[in-house]
Amino acid sequence: MDETTATGLEYLRLITTLANRVRVEDATAGIWEAADFQWWWRRERSSDEFAQLFWTDTSGAPEAAVVFTDWGAGWGCDPVVLQSKADDMMPGVWSRALERMDEIPADDVEIAVRDNDDNLRALVTESGFSPSDEAHFVATWMRAADVPPIAALADGFTLHDRREGLDRVHHMVARNGDRVEERLSQTSLYRRDLDLWVEDAEGQVAAYGLFWFDPATGVGLVEPMRTEERYWRLGLARHVLTAGLDRLTSLGASRVKVSYESTNPAAEKLYLTCGFRPGAPERLYRRRRRT
Repeated sequence: MDETTATGLEYLRLITTLANRVRVEDATAGIWEAADFQWWWRRERSSDEFAQLFWTDTSGAPEAAVVFTDWGAGWGCDPVVLQSKADDMMPGVWSRALERMDEIPADDVEIAVRDNDDNLRALVTESGFSPSDEAHFVATWMRAADVPPIAALADGFTLHDRREGLDRVHHMVARNGDRVEERLSQTSLYRRDLDLWVEDAEGQVAAYGLFWFDPATGVGLVEPMRTEERYWRLGLARHVLTAGLDRLTSLGASRVKVSYESTNPAAEKLYLTCGFRPGAPERLYRRRRRT
């Protein structure tokens, strides 16, 4: 195995390849899809130029990585390892992750760990990380065969995708910065026909959802979903979600994934009543920099 580093778009290419290999090898392993990492690319971060660690085989294909992401209030650390290599590689990968933590410009580091991942949880807690007091996250899955019909859209609202209206400001700029569309367009999985929004009769954005289809794995991802507060309880999120699911399955997605925080009952109700089924919960573990 060779250890190497990558930054910027080369990092994004490698982590996409690795995440795809993880999912193809094991349908339930790991926390992140390739599309998750591509979604994180939507805004500029100081971690864009941080040298991310990869371990590659003799052909140059990645088998493991440690990804650091600047979230603003702190940095995230995500070890990603092929399930077939995890028992042998994870202790060494985690050891290198701990060494790299001294190089990041942040006092707080967090890592997401699935509740059923006993090996990683042991490594994390032995290294001084503690479970956060915040809610855990729940990843839910749906088979293509279980995708529901498209829900009705309330009167006075219309559904659009980003193939139209390119002369208008992107609907996610307010929360993700002026370069969100430029950054998303740099990723390999972003599709304008899966970038949906609903507007009211005055042309104001009321709700939106971004859907990702990964042809390498057959997995669709929903990230993010948003309804502006003044439009709550009108069924707009259900329409956007079911319309996006319909497009994903039309493209060939065999399964779809979406995650939510356990303290968000509205999201939980929406996803579970649409047919998603929860998997193992995920919890954040945090540690402050050692001085």
